[in-house]
Amino acid sequence: MNNTFLGKRLKGCFYAIKGALLLIKNEASIQVQFVIAILITIAGFYFEISKTEWMFQIFAIAIVMSAEGLNTAIEEIANFVHPNFHNKIGYIKDVAAGAVFFAAIAAVVVACIIYFPKFGWV
Repeated sequence: MNNTFLGKRLKGCFYAIKGALLLIKNEASIQVQFVIAILITIAGFYFEISKTEWMFQIFAIAIVMSAEGLNTAIEEIANFVHPNFHNKIGYIKDVAAGAVFFAAIAAVVVACIIYFPKFGWV
């Protein structure tokens, strides 16, 4: 079964789930994002947001969590390749963190668009 098409896909899913759980267990930044994702999901149910709002909210959460995971992977590779400080490694890590920043800002904008009207702020 392991060498079949389906077996390989199932094995790949296992590794993906394992990686997601490792991120949540070991990475403080992902833990913060995970808690925020849970809170904003609860808010979505509380305020009964529309299907379209759910799609944007889920997409924003997924983008931030994915960017954070990729940032962690880039940092781990950079630290493995060059454990000591190096300007180029520092640049690579800063750029990866910058990508997470862009995703997080976009997610905050999405949240504001969805939730500000629920509080009568817009």
